[in-house]
Amino acid sequence: MSGITIHRLSVLRHLHNIRHVGKSSIQCTATSYRHYSNGAGETDLVVIGSGPGGYVAAIKAAQLGLKTVCIEKNATLGGTCLNVGCIPSKALLNNSHYFHMAQSDFKNRGIDVGEVSLNLPNMMAQKEGAVKALTSGIDYLFKQNKVTRIDGHGKITGPNEVAVLHPDGKIKDVVKTKNILLATGSEVTPLSGIDVDEETVVSSTGALSLKKVPKEMVLIGAGVIGLELGSVWQRLGANVVAVEFLSHVGGLGIDMEIAKNFQRILKKQGMKFKMDTKVTGAERTADGIQVNVESVKSGKSEQLNCDTLLVCVGRRPFTDNLGLEDVGISKDNRGRIPVNSRFATSVPSIFAIGDCIDGPMLAHKAEDEGIICVEGIAGGAVHIDYNCVPSVIYTHPEVAWVGKNEEQLKEEGVKYKIGKFPFSANSRAKTNADTDGLVKIISDAETDRILGAHIIGPGAGELINEAALAMEYGASSEDVARVCHAHPVSLLFLFVFTCIFCTY
Repeated sequence: MSGITIHRLSVLRHLHNIRHVGKSSIQCTATSYRHYSNGAGETDLVVIGSGPGGYVAAIKAAQLGLKTVCIEKNATLGGTCLNVGCIPSKALLNNSHYFHMAQSDFKNRGIDVGEVSLNLPNMMAQKEGAVKALTSGIDYLFKQNKVTRIDGHGKITGPNEVAVLHPDGKIKDVVKTKNILLATGSEVTPLSGIDVDEETVVSSTGALSLKKVPKEMVLIGAGVIGLELGSVWQRLGANVVAVEFLSHVGGLGIDMEIAKNFQRILKKQGMKFKMDTKVTGAERTADGIQVNVESVKSGKSEQLNCDTLLVCVGRRPFTDNLGLEDVGISKDNRGRIPVNSRFATSVPSIFAIGDCIDGPMLAHKAEDEGIICVEGIAGGAVHIDYNCVPSVIYTHPEVAWVGKNEEQLKEEGVKYKIGKFPFSANSRAKTNADTDGLVKIISDAETDRILGAHIIGPGAGELINEAALAMEYGASSEDVARVCHAHPVSLLFLFVFTCIFCTY
């Protein structure tokens, strides 16, 4: 189809990655009922899970003419990302940044606003409104694309059969289908010996809905989730200490030069760090929570006191009680489902995508896999270049990267050259008085092909997409340098300058 006619664009903005095929436009006449399978065996595809991978795959499959069912165990569609992950966290990151600017930065810009106070309930209400709008938007698109939604826990009972379970485990429905797609996502990884109550000891879910700003907050983990949520509460007034087992912040994949600059900037903002440190336990006391930590290098022990402890040591695939073993599908040692290049499991009619398979746990990676997988099921070509999947940390400044970092290229013995350009030398960043950060481009020493792009600075999450596009098409740094970019309105000019320096 040429496009999708939608009157509620603000509600559906998150769905921009869905590609449209066919001949006519979809009209937005909403129906007031929900379709349910009659189990007659005419279903082409059952998708288990309605997160970014699942709902995009289901809509794409329906657009390709497949009769599609999506099974979701939660009350709302959208999975972790839309309900308790990417979307609510970005709302809080954005609004807490505004609060911080109003409190600390407006006066430097000639804006006097008097005393600024925080209305946390209203901030939470704005976040919840965004979540509700986007999750209901998926439901709306399901109806328009004739995707059948079934509420319940999906469990595979055969190569071409899925049982839908009530919360008590009793069978609610059985769907016969030609193909099954597992898009069950991931869940918070627990930390042994620390019980999460989502009030004072919280996971990322609880950290999105705290009822008051903590005075003292300890983060277990200085990866993407910890630094994003830690930034939110630090801006709103909490004293935040991040405890990290590794020697650097930002998690796996980040370039070490960028990580070093990132940590320095966060320290300047007021966040404290305990690097090369592990948490050995935590206990509730009369004054709050005592966190016991130990240096990885020296073995020295220390106690940290806080009123809120955020456990953010990562996520693990959600692959339990799916009936995998009953159909002969084994999981790897990390609970992931092995798949081939077409996302098929060891059972040809059963596929898997997203967080429950190997690869980075990113919503956009799952979306691309969902689209490509169902295109393959419909007879199309299947291809994805994971080296061109970008990663973003939505702090301020943002951090983003795509492709190989310098450490990986050294380990692989690849000869490369580097171009770097600081935000402090960019006219747009100067006029915005927002100059922390740099752009780093790595290209092949012989061919000049871009091998990696690493950015820390305002708008890095937007800038990185030009690098991803360039890499997807095999561009050299000179190719990008020779594209005319607007000046000084675009921070993309930073990307161009960096490519120029990488070329010569």
